[in-house]
Amino acid sequence: MPQRLIVVGGDAAGMSAASQARRRRASDDLEILVFERSSFVSYSACGEPYYVGGYVTDIGQLQVRTPEEFAAMDITVHTRHEVTGLDPKAGKVTVRHLEAGTDTTFGYDLLMYATGATAFVPSIAGRDLAGVHVLRTLDDALALRRLVTEGAQHAVVVGGGYIGLEVAEALHHHGVKTRVLTSGPAVLERTLDPDMGTLVTERMRGMGLEVSTGIRVHSLQGVDGRVARVDCPGGVCFEADVVILGLGTRPEVQLAKEAGIPLGETGAVAVNSRQQTKVEGIWAAGDCTEALHRVSQRAVNIHLGTIATKQGRVAGINIGGEYATFPGVLGTAITKVCDLEIACTGLTEAAATAAGLAYHATTIDSTTTAGYWPEAANMRLKVLAECGSGRLLGAQIVGGPGAGKRIDVLATALWSNMRVDELMQLDLAYAPPFAPVWDPVLIAARKAWETGR
Repeated sequence: MPQRLIVVGGDAAGMSAASQARRRRASDDLEILVFERSSFVSYSACGEPYYVGGYVTDIGQLQVRTPEEFAAMDITVHTRHEVTGLDPKAGKVTVRHLEAGTDTTFGYDLLMYATGATAFVPSIAGRDLAGVHVLRTLDDALALRRLVTEGAQHAVVVGGGYIGLEVAEALHHHGVKTRVLTSGPAVLERTLDPDMGTLVTERMRGMGLEVSTGIRVHSLQGVDGRVARVDCPGGVCFEADVVILGLGTRPEVQLAKEAGIPLGETGAVAVNSRQQTKVEGIWAAGDCTEALHRVSQRAVNIHLGTIATKQGRVAGINIGGEYATFPGVLGTAITKVCDLEIACTGLTEAAATAAGLAYHATTIDSTTTAGYWPEAANMRLKVLAECGSGRLLGAQIVGGPGAGKRIDVLATALWSNMRVDELMQLDLAYAPPFAPVWDPVLIAARKAWETGR
């Protein structure tokens, strides 16, 4: 009899693990069952705002593989099936068929825990009104796209993180009057330093997006069961026929907690470098798990598809009988709002302070190309370097087209534990349509080195 692997969660981490395990173990050696509570598996959640905004016209373009394609690999996928109970001692899971409302118990030999993360929904009055949405799954994207195409006029995005900004751009692109509300002094307060976040906030306002900072939502008010207004303290209110709650995500760990799978200091599932939990035969990967930050050397829980797919791959290789380890993360990320590109890697000032690292910060203004090139765009680049050693600790970029992907050079340097005096000597490509003769990355590194001398 073959062993049975049950995969709980069918997106990036879960399906990467299933695919890698299958490549190493045939179906007569390992049966693979996947249970996913949404209607889709193996999809690009990062592409959802661009479907809502109409940049992507077919939702199917966001699917990497369909259940039928996985079936051809002898991987059985059950969508609209939620694992509601997990008993590691008995080696069993309870699965609810969400359409039929029936429960079935399945035994397993190995289990892949890849539940991902869930959107945070605050306990405010009116959150259940029609027109109030989160954006987490393709089902969410379909529902939000329908509202936009049916003629939404006024939207309020609650939250100034990546999802909030990307959804705001999508709605703005469709001509919907859009306002972003954030409780902090600027957008992206968890991923950028305040000075860089303020720059993004100001640029968004210049694009015609309304951004209100330092404000919290008190309640959502409706008419005939549909949202109509967002009420804030002090009598402040905003008209809205669409409200998107983009207040971040939390690791989906309730099932793990109930099953006795230990969590780590971040509140996500604790795993070792092979993606094994502390329960024999159970592996975990993706947004629901911790990872080691390569700079701070602390456990972190970062929700990025790049991390999830890599962790899932490592888990699947190990489940398949080979050996692989996950080397950690930097939290490298990039997004855009209209023509403004925003990117970061490594530690912010707040994170460096929390890690007990003494640092100095350097910020430079430059252009994405030679200054005389017709398409030159302004950009600001900030780097953090460790006092004394000059070791690069983190970087942030805000600028026009061509600015953001420079973060990859800095991420590579950070991954390699480079000092800023080493970084400033890199032999980077130059031609006027692509960069100034001194690339902004090299200028920032040189300035950081001079500051730290």
